[in-house]
Amino acid sequence: MRRVITYGTFDTLHHGHIRLLRRARELGDYLIVALSTDEFNASKGKSALFSYEERKADLEALRMVDLVIPERTWDQKVTDVRLYHADVFTMGDDWTGKFDFLKDQCEVTYFKRTPSISSTQIRNAMTMNIAAE
Repeated sequence: MRRVITYGTFDTLHHGHIRLLRRARELGDYLIVALSTDEFNASKGKSALFSYEERKADLEALRMVDLVIPERTWDQKVTDVRLYHADVFTMGDDWTGKFDFLKDQCEVTYFKRTPSISSTQIRNAMTMNIAAE
């Protein structure tokens, strides 16, 4: 069995996320998604519109996702790759090169981002709509 692991916040789940997850799953037989916890996001100075539990439930509802685990720190990637026997690590190409240190443990693949969509754009549009009401 070929296992693939990816990481993210996956707030305001959108078609760009779905495409990334679909492409990740196509690289193997089992897809693990490490989902940033609310505490980890806070440590990065970020916050999600939806809680960790809500985001986790959304990811678990997707048929291409086999397992959702918490991402609590930047440093856990090396441990996760070993613990979950990941053959492939993948991220969006906005992270190109940042995780090449994992290449001695598994294949590292960066996917091109889906143009014209991002969680930031969605949050900004939601905020503008709320402010206009």
